[in-house]
Amino acid sequence: MKTINLGKAGPVVSTIGLGCMGMSGMYGPADRAESIASIHAALDAGITLLDTGDFYGMGHNEMLISESLKDRRREDVVLSVKFGALRGPDGVWSGYDSRPAAIRNFLAYSLQRLGTDHIDIYRPSRLDPAVPIEETMGALADLVKAGYIRHIGLSEVGSETIRRAAAVHPIVDLQIEYSLISRGIEDDILPTCRALGIPVTAYGVLSRGLISGHWRKGAANGGDFRAFSPRFQDGNVDTNLALVEALRRVADEKGATVAQLAIAWVAAQGVDIVPLVGARRRDRLAEALGAQKIVLSAADLAAIEAALPKDAAAGERYPVAMLAHMDSEKRT
Repeated sequence: MKTINLGKAGPVVSTIGLGCMGMSGMYGPADRAESIASIHAALDAGITLLDTGDFYGMGHNEMLISESLKDRRREDVVLSVKFGALRGPDGVWSGYDSRPAAIRNFLAYSLQRLGTDHIDIYRPSRLDPAVPIEETMGALADLVKAGYIRHIGLSEVGSETIRRAAAVHPIVDLQIEYSLISRGIEDDILPTCRALGIPVTAYGVLSRGLISGHWRKGAANGGDFRAFSPRFQDGNVDTNLALVEALRRVADEKGATVAQLAIAWVAAQGVDIVPLVGARRRDRLAEALGAQKIVLSAADLAAIEAALPKDAAAGERYPVAMLAHMDSEKRT
């Protein structure tokens, strides 16, 4: 497993990370034992970066990770945690809170659930429109000084916010969706990150399974985010699955699976981009790890582009109501 530094003074992480959200109900029921086995398999394969959020399963995901790490050395793992998303007891989302007092509260609970005395990368899950980013960053910088967090990251914010945040404290990475069918960061956000020396940890590299090569129309149930995600809806899903079949033909010629080709494409966009794979089963993890053996030539990249051109996907990556709260989606 290769490693890179996140930022100039950031942690050393594996060049592929494990996103653990799907292990806590966001994509329907998950098998607890298999989730833990998948985390163990990831660590055994050399993955060091584990990504979670305190609101995944209302703390369930952090406790699952804690259980998975109880027999592992803490220093071998880089824990990346998002905070700030508010949910009710019915699971309904109700906004974001990045006030300094709230940050300290969120952190205290995360440390307890994770069973650790520090978090390696701590980041607001989204921009809180009621709190200037400088105020949020100042509070996080104080927590770095106190030793409760090691580094600060950002998630789903636009270029202006990135610049303002970086002026207060070094940012080790921007976590944001990036895949063959979600390429919005290429126009402005990615160049801004590169100008500031901020790597990208890319989630959604398989677009929540849509471009994994395994998804079948109608597979989402009522407890699955994909049941109301625009790209999985009638009128869009058929168009998107046709793109996947075009990609499959390229993958077959390369001797790879669709998922491996999609992950390898993200990794090929720059040494400063770390794909986060959301595998919650060992077989899917093994498939994802196989992407690291794939070297894409200029001809391969051209064939992929022809099969799945930029902006070819049908539907937005999130429902309109959610996009309205995403700073990364603001257009100047």
